[in-house]
Amino acid sequence: MTHNTASKLESMFQLIERAVVLFCQTVLWISTTVIFFILCANTLMRYLLESSLQWANEVPELLFPWLVMAGVVLAAIHGSHITTTFLLDTVRPNYQRLIRLAGHLAVVTPYSVLFVATWRMLPIVHDERSPILRVPNSVTFACVMVGLGLLAVLALVAFVRTLATPALELAAQSAATPTKAPLF
Repeated sequence: MTHNTASKLESMFQLIERAVVLFCQTVLWISTTVIFFILCANTLMRYLLESSLQWANEVPELLFPWLVMAGVVLAAIHGSHITTTFLLDTVRPNYQRLIRLAGHLAVVTPYSVLFVATWRMLPIVHDERSPILRVPNSVTFACVMVGLGLLAVLALVAFVRTLATPALELAAQSAATPTKAPLF
């Protein structure tokens, strides 16, 4: 792969990651803000007016999965998930690369399959609705589908990145990445 092609590919990957980060951060901010204000308003109404918003419990239930999905995807982008590297540290760079590629494929494959399965279920669950607001259950299923799709795309980006990076460079990057100190 030429340097120019690799540079264009990396620019495209960075653009994809920035778009995913922006989307997830927006979902986090909106869902957190809406949940916070609805819960505050409902609490105030309950204590000051001795009544509550009938629909106030449904909105957090609808938005919380979106909040979690956005957080999981952001954690994946930032590498904040738990990883075990003891196996990688014990093998030669060529094998490290193969193990990484296998790991990325092990993520892409089931997430892609689950994405398609969820897509096929959307029309079925669309008929079921929340009791008060009458929001289709497909909204929550779409959240799961979007999360799976984003995680599959990110794993595919990581797979291609790993494929395009020489094994010795990957090993050097692993060795240069400091491990985080334990919490306790």
